[in-house]
Amino acid sequence: MGFVALHPFSARAQAGQAHLRILSTTDLHCHVQPYDYYADKPNDTMGLARTASIIQAIRAEATNTLLVDNGDYLQGNPMGDYIAYARGMNEGDLHPVIAGMNTLGYGAGTLGNHEFNYGIDFLEKVNAGANYPIVCANFARSLGATPREDDLFAPPYVILEHNLTDGAGDTHPIRIGLIGFVPPQIMQWDRAHLEGSFHARDILEAARAWVPQLREEGADLVIALSHSGIDASPASEGMENASFHLAGIEGIDAVVTGHAHRVWPGKDYNGEGFDAETGTINGKPAVMAGFWGSHLGLIELMLERDGTGWRIAASQSAVRPIYERGEDRKIAPLVGDYAPAIAATAAIHDETLAYVRAEVGQTTAPLHSYFALVTDDPSVQIVSLAQTWYVAQLLAGSEHAGLPLLSAAAPFKAGGRGGPDYYTDVPAGPVAIKNVADLYLYPNTLQAVRITGADLREWLERSAGIFNQITPGGADQPLINPEFPAYNFDTIDGVSYRIDLTQPARYDNDGQVVAPEAHRITELHFDGAPVDPAQEFVLATNNYRASGGGHFPGADGSTVILQAPDTNRDVIVRYIVEKGTISPAADGNWTLAPAGGATVLFDTGPKSATYLDEVRARGLAIEPAGEGPEGHARYRITL
Repeated sequence: MGFVALHPFSARAQAGQAHLRILSTTDLHCHVQPYDYYADKPNDTMGLARTASIIQAIRAEATNTLLVDNGDYLQGNPMGDYIAYARGMNEGDLHPVIAGMNTLGYGAGTLGNHEFNYGIDFLEKVNAGANYPIVCANFARSLGATPREDDLFAPPYVILEHNLTDGAGDTHPIRIGLIGFVPPQIMQWDRAHLEGSFHARDILEAARAWVPQLREEGADLVIALSHSGIDASPASEGMENASFHLAGIEGIDAVVTGHAHRVWPGKDYNGEGFDAETGTINGKPAVMAGFWGSHLGLIELMLERDGTGWRIAASQSAVRPIYERGEDRKIAPLVGDYAPAIAATAAIHDETLAYVRAEVGQTTAPLHSYFALVTDDPSVQIVSLAQTWYVAQLLAGSEHAGLPLLSAAAPFKAGGRGGPDYYTDVPAGPVAIKNVADLYLYPNTLQAVRITGADLREWLERSAGIFNQITPGGADQPLINPEFPAYNFDTIDGVSYRIDLTQPARYDNDGQVVAPEAHRITELHFDGAPVDPAQEFVLATNNYRASGGGHFPGADGSTVILQAPDTNRDVIVRYIVEKGTISPAADGNWTLAPAGGATVLFDTGPKSATYLDEVRARGLAIEPAGEGPEGHARYRITL
């Protein structure tokens, strides 16, 4: 496996010039080993042990480097949950992610929003093991009249004394200031841990107060460690994704950003203020290095002596991936493991494997998706139950708390191109954490939208496009539109409705209205009464859907009222741990409407036969109809 060479500067450092490389990680989420604990198999797209190999390669050929971390190191995979929920942290214990990071010689790090998920006491024990300073300028035990008077939880910044070797081989001192920021939304996301004891300030307000002090104390270079995403819209008080505007603050020389799990420089951001060629944002060098160790961030600075200090003469930002995806969609690693990071976490890695394979709860009903496209289904029901449970907690006490709370979920594993074995199938009995990956394939984050009854009806009409139009009384008509992805078949829990397939689909596969007079959704009721088009609801969903994925009415990003810090998958794990025993019985809140005795053909996995009596008991008139294509089982359903 080779290493991709550094982006060359147009000129080499001369006497009085020094080339400094700022290396950064962000959003590691406890991923040290290149292993997906949910899938229980190695994964070449993740792991600090892989990123570390790039770090070491750069250090081997670079004269001046500084490594920093941008937060969200603590929570986000079963290893993190294992330590927090099962093994625990005693005074003096070394957390595995810190053990891995300690092998790399970080200069400094900052806090991310996920650092608070396990509580402050746990966080303090974890951070005590770090052999580098952790800074944050906008999170406090109490607020003063000005940010400089706040009683901060961590130091707002650190000034590191370094010696730079210039182009002539001479060394010169430099004082590098590193200041950290976290989204103030932590006060909502982790209210249970923080309310009444801690406070968060606006990122930009804190920066404007503290950056001048860094300069007053002689910092030659100021780098913001901004665990905050990039939003170029006008700045607003308490904005979550403030890194664009942070870059515009006088005195900040460069910005290491993250939180959004995206990549910069790259195609994720564009428009005025973005220069993907040099990697500047709002005129300053900046970098965002993906997530889970997928990339290393690199800001290259050409520094020149400026009197007794230094100034930036040129810069170049880049990201270095740990893998590449071929045209055949297969993953190829670009680097190998960094042995010290693997060794530092080997024992906990083995313990985590035992943890994810062991029982964390019980289910009284099997969780399978063989019939999820034709009847209300337990594998989708458990997702909705968990989402509703979680969102209710986060919205408690808010202006949205009194609204009806619904949940949208789709069957991700439902055959199709995945083949006849591509279905969720967890038998009744013990549930292991790794089973959750079978229930929820994607690392989406949970979001909630506020929509009207009219939006709700159209959302369901969009979902109903998965079905072909059925002729009343017709025989053996194909039921499913094969071009419609199952992950766009949202069912909504908390209301009841029927789907009339004798109507044409109102929306096409791309979410465009093609039959404006058609209405497949009938008998849409909430709490026993017809849904009023003007009535308002809160709907739990995921970031993909809420931001416009699938082109669902009422979901274009503008209706989002909650951007939760957790993945939907993590929410399901927490729900199962909290409940101990789950009973995700399908409540039959949606059904296919009668169609004059028409029969339709439905193909699913051959293991579905085990559950045939179960779905018949739910009222589905279904019988085997031989073999379907490519190893599927075929059924005949009478409507």
